[in-house]
Amino acid sequence: MLAGASALLVLAAAPRPAQAFDLFGLFGSEPEPPAPSPSALPYNVRITGTDDSDVLQAVQDTSTLYRLRQEPPPDGEGLLRRAEADRAKLADVLSGYGYYQGTVAIRIDGASVGGQDAAAVGAAEAWRNRGLVPVRIAVDLGPLYHLRRIVVRDPAGRPFPEVILPPRITRVDEDVPARSATVLAREARIVDEFRAQGHPFAKVITRDPVVDDSVHVMDVTFTVVPGPVAGLGPVAVSGAPGIDPATIRSFIYAEPGDPYSPQAVAAIRRSVARIEGIGGVRVREGTALDADGNLPLFVEVTERERNLIGISARYSTVDGPGVRAYYANRNLFGGGETFRIDADIYYLGLGNDPFATQRKIAGIGTNGLGGRLSATYVQPALWGSRNDLLANAFVTREVQQSYLVDGGGASAAIRHRFSDTFSAQIGLDAQVGRSKDALGTVNYRLIGVPASVTYDSTDNLLDPTRGVRAIASLAAYPGAISSPGILVAKAQGSTYYSLDDESRYILAGRIGFGSVSGAPLGEIPDNFRFFAGGGGSVRGYPYRTLGPIGPYNLPIGGRSLLEASVEARIKVTDTIGVVPFFDAGTAFASALPDFEEKIRKSVGIGLRYYTGIGPIRADLAFPLDPYKGGHVRPAVLYLSLGQAF
Repeated sequence: MLAGASALLVLAAAPRPAQAFDLFGLFGSEPEPPAPSPSALPYNVRITGTDDSDVLQAVQDTSTLYRLRQEPPPDGEGLLRRAEADRAKLADVLSGYGYYQGTVAIRIDGASVGGQDAAAVGAAEAWRNRGLVPVRIAVDLGPLYHLRRIVVRDPAGRPFPEVILPPRITRVDEDVPARSATVLAREARIVDEFRAQGHPFAKVITRDPVVDDSVHVMDVTFTVVPGPVAGLGPVAVSGAPGIDPATIRSFIYAEPGDPYSPQAVAAIRRSVARIEGIGGVRVREGTALDADGNLPLFVEVTERERNLIGISARYSTVDGPGVRAYYANRNLFGGGETFRIDADIYYLGLGNDPFATQRKIAGIGTNGLGGRLSATYVQPALWGSRNDLLANAFVTREVQQSYLVDGGGASAAIRHRFSDTFSAQIGLDAQVGRSKDALGTVNYRLIGVPASVTYDSTDNLLDPTRGVRAIASLAAYPGAISSPGILVAKAQGSTYYSLDDESRYILAGRIGFGSVSGAPLGEIPDNFRFFAGGGGSVRGYPYRTLGPIGPYNLPIGGRSLLEASVEARIKVTDTIGVVPFFDAGTAFASALPDFEEKIRKSVGIGLRYYTGIGPIRADLAFPLDPYKGGHVRPAVLYLSLGQAF
C-alpha cells in the first residue's frame, strides 16, 4: 500500500519525537499493518484507476480486502477467497456510480485472481513470515453513462395524465449521471408526488432500467400503483403519562376527514413539539384505511426533564458585560404548564460607552448597573380548548445609552390558537415606573389592553428557508393618574424564499413599523418610544441611537419607527454560508413616519457556520450615513446564534 509505505518511511527517518505527532490519528494517517508471522499472511492493498473520491470511498467501503486488511487470513487460500468475493461486488459498485462498462482486476503479487488462482495462492504463500503480500485492485471505469429518460406508467401500462404527474417530476436535465442513488431518488420523488395528492399507500411495483451501450445512456420505466385517496383518520396519542392527553390533543389541528398529505402529518408532529414538556414526537401512519376511507394516525411522544436551570455570560464592546440565569419548570401541574424565572444583570460602564459624558452633563445619574427580573407562567389548553393563559410580572432597571428607566409591571392574556400557524391574543397590562432622559423625568402609571395577532408559516425557528412571519399588535393605555393616555401600534413581517430545492440560495426580507400616539414625545416613557440601530435593527449603528436627537446631543427616541432589511443567504458548503445584506431605517419624532427625515442605511457581509442547533452568525456591517455626534464607527462586527431575522 503506497500510503502505508510512505508513513513507514517517515517514521523510520524522523527523530523520535515526531512519531507521537499524529498519536491520535488527527491527520488520518494509515494504521500500521500487522507484522509478518508464520501463522498469518498480512498484506497491503493498493487501489488504482480512479480519481473520483466518491467511487474510491465506495470501493474501499465495499472491498473485503480493504476492510479486513488489519485482520490477515491464515493462508493463501483465505486471501484468494477475499479477492474472489471482491471481484463481483466491486463491479456492482462501478455500475451503481454509472460506469456500466467498468471492470475490476485484482492481482496478488502479480498473479491474476480469476485466471491464475493457483499461482495467486502460491505467490501469497511465498511471502509467509517474510513481508506483506502485495495486493493490487485495478479499477477501469470506462465511460460514464447518463440518465436520458424517465417514464412512469400504471399497472396497465398507461402513462399518467400531466394533471396527476406533472412533467417536472420526470424531467431529466442534461448530463445527469445514471447512478443508482439518482434513480432511487427519482423513484422516491415520484412516490412523494402521489402521496402529496392524498395517496398514502402509493408505491413503485417495478423498476425497469434499460442501458444503451452504443450511446452510454440509461432509460428507466417505473410502474406505480397509486392506491386509494384517503383522508386523515382519528389520532391516537400515547406516551408522556405525566402530561394531560387533552393538552396534547389541543395542539393537533387536523380533523378526521381532512385531506391526507405528508405535509399534514408533518404539521401534527411540528405542532405537538411546541409543547414545552414534550421531548420527542413520532407520528406513525396506519397500515390500512378505516371504514370511512381515512388513515388512522398514532402520535407517540416522550417527556422532557421538568426542571431546567441555565446560565450564560456575554460581553459587548458597547453594552459591557452581562450575566443571565433562569429556572424553568416545563410541566408544573401535569397539564404542560410552564413556569420560568429569568434574571439578567449587566454593567454598561465597562463597555465602550460613548454617551457616558453626555448623560452625566444631562443629569441622568446612573452607575451603569442595570438588570431585569421576571416571572412567566403559561397554561396551555385551558379546559382542553385551544386557549392558553399567559401571565408575566417583572421589575427592571433599564440602563441604555441615553436614558434610564426604573419600573415594573404585570400582565395577563388569553391566546387562542386558530391553527399551527395563526393565533391571536388579548389581555391586560399594568406598568409603573420612572423614565429619565435628556428631556426630563416622566413618572408613569399605565393600565392598558394589548391585543395582537401572529402568523408564522416558516419551516425553522433559527434558520428559516421558506414561509412568512408576521406579528401585529395594538395596545391602548387610557389616561391615568399623572399619566396621559397613549396608543401603541407595532407590526413586523419577514418572508423567506428558497431559489432551489436544496435551499442553498435564499432571499430573505424584513420590514418593521411602530407608532405611539396620544401624548407629546416628552410625556411618553422611554421604554415606550422607538429607537433604531443595532444587530437586530439597522446594523452598523450603535444600539438604540437612531432617531430624534435631543439636548446634549443625546438620542431621545421617536413616536414612530420604520426599518427594513434584505439578505441573500448563500450556502457555500453544507456548513459554511455567506450573507450579503442591506439595512435601512430610523425613528421619527412624529406619530407616523416622515419620509422627509433622513433614513439611515448600511450594507455588509455575513458569515454563517451551520450547526445542529442553528447557524452561528458573524456580520460585518458598514454604515452608509454616519452623522456628527452619532459615535458611528466605519465598521461593526456582530456575533450571535441564529439568523438576523
